[in-house]
Amino acid sequence: MMDIIARIVDIFERRGAESYLGEQVTMSQHMLQAASLAESECADDELVVGALLHDVGHYADEFSEYSPSDTLDKRHDLVGARLLEGHFSGRVVDGVRLHVLAKRYLCTVEADYLAKLSAASVHTLGLQGGPMSPDEVADFEARVGAHDALRIRRWDEAAKKVGVLTPDLAHFIPAIRRVRA
Repeated sequence: MMDIIARIVDIFERRGAESYLGEQVTMSQHMLQAASLAESECADDELVVGALLHDVGHYADEFSEYSPSDTLDKRHDLVGARLLEGHFSGRVVDGVRLHVLAKRYLCTVEADYLAKLSAASVHTLGLQGGPMSPDEVADFEARVGAHDALRIRRWDEAAKKVGVLTPDLAHFIPAIRRVRA
């Protein structure tokens, strides 16, 4: 079985140039932008790595590419969390697992958040259950890791800018090594 760091590098090398869910950036550009935003806010290594890997579940399954015509959620948050479990700290895994719920939460509690979403994010929001019910809001707020997931989600949405220069994946490998379980 491939070491988790080698697997992450492999995913970036093989799939990184693919379109990121119909956005104007590639998968690797998006994930590197998210990690760079976390780093620019002096986030700790676990949050930087969580931001870097938040969407790894889209590309961990060779047969599960996103299409704008999708009618079912492919649960990339859970796929990514399962890939990372046992290899990384709970904060990293929870950040990946909860970032979709964080989007649903923000669309519920912040009146203007939905308007900030890209067209692809609006489409996937519908597949992911849409804004939360009051019970779901309370459940999310009570979860360990909810605050971290909200930070990752904000970096996620901001990480879709064309032409942004970021460090490459090699820059983040030391942080990945530091937070391995």
